[in-house]
Amino acid sequence: MSDFFQDGSISTLHRLGEPDPARLERELVEFAGERGLALVLPCHVRELGSAALAQIVRELAQVSYLDQIVVGIDGAGTDAWRSAQEVFSPLANRAILLWNDGPRVQALVRKLSASDLDPGPSGKGRNLWLAAGCVLANRRCQVIASHDCDITTYSREMLARLCYPVMHPAFGFEFCKGFSARFSDRLNGRVMRLLLTPLLRTLASILGPHEFFDYLNAFRYPLSGEVCMSVDVLRRARVPSDWGVEIGLLTEVYRSTSPRQICQVDVADVYDHKHQDLSFADPTRGLNRMAGEIVSCLFKAIGAQAIALDRGVFNTVLAAYAARAGETLHSYAADAALNGLHFDRRQEEVAIATFTQSVRRAADEYLSDPLQNRVIPDWNRVESALPDFLPALLEAAGLDQEEARSARSGLRQPD
Repeated sequence: MSDFFQDGSISTLHRLGEPDPARLERELVEFAGERGLALVLPCHVRELGSAALAQIVRELAQVSYLDQIVVGIDGAGTDAWRSAQEVFSPLANRAILLWNDGPRVQALVRKLSASDLDPGPSGKGRNLWLAAGCVLANRRCQVIASHDCDITTYSREMLARLCYPVMHPAFGFEFCKGFSARFSDRLNGRVMRLLLTPLLRTLASILGPHEFFDYLNAFRYPLSGEVCMSVDVLRRARVPSDWGVEIGLLTEVYRSTSPRQICQVDVADVYDHKHQDLSFADPTRGLNRMAGEIVSCLFKAIGAQAIALDRGVFNTVLAAYAARAGETLHSYAADAALNGLHFDRRQEEVAIATFTQSVRRAADEYLSDPLQNRVIPDWNRVESALPDFLPALLEAAGLDQEEARSARSGLRQPD
């Protein structure tokens, strides 16, 4: 039986009956005539040769309602940057590629830092923020969507379902978060299942009821990279430069947007993507690093709600979180068995131990400097201080892309 439960805090839009993506796309073409729609793709150089990204590009090449696609490329040297032009060539002139590590963009990043507008170190959040800046610079779109570049089960129906709620002129939604079931031959979504959900419930039980906890718990998958929002929401959002970007964005939406303007939508029957190593022994890599950055952002957000966090609270949270996370394994083992999925209890326990380290590390960081601020300034502030920055960013993207295409064309010339 399809799920149509509403918890009352934000609207949940479900996947009911037989999907009809063609209808959604026809209507989105009509909506896009009134409100331009852009897609932002934060992409790391490691994803350029992947089958997942190739499938995403093939699907996007068939989407007619997108006005603009901006791809932020992180970690690319000159050769990889030139290769990226080939990877995204099926998107033709609709795609703007931004070379985040190129000399032109790096000069602009230094200009931000010199103007007390430091965008932080390289990371998913900064990539997303810079790519979104190109959309704002064009001033053609009123809505921006984004999703990750490692989705192995991608179809263009996912994008249509994600964008439809915000694009529909009668719904009044300003922000939409995608969610879907995360499984393959086993239950996936370890950071969500074994870290964030039990940690949020632990915090609520220790610190007491709070609207902010209720708000975050209302999302089926708050760590999802699939989002769609109005440019007004984007302009005033201050997000972390790292893996905390999803929690940071939800926090900003909570701060500045009415619950009636927020929704989440089921975008697919099943969702899978590239899975990172747990990296138990190295907090600078894999899920260990990701978890630490997510929890660090969460603690900063809780502190901003005037909720006191001290050493005694964190000691209690650590013990209670580890116990609560361990208790979930019974439920997940039963769920996996019922559906014929593989369940490795030992690996689940190792993941919880790793995430407990991440929580401890984030707590120590918070206590050492509760005012430490790693969020990127919002675009309204940047435009006020540097009115020429957005045009310069768009120009840099265009020049870099033109040079890369010319270089690749030269390489293909016969002797």
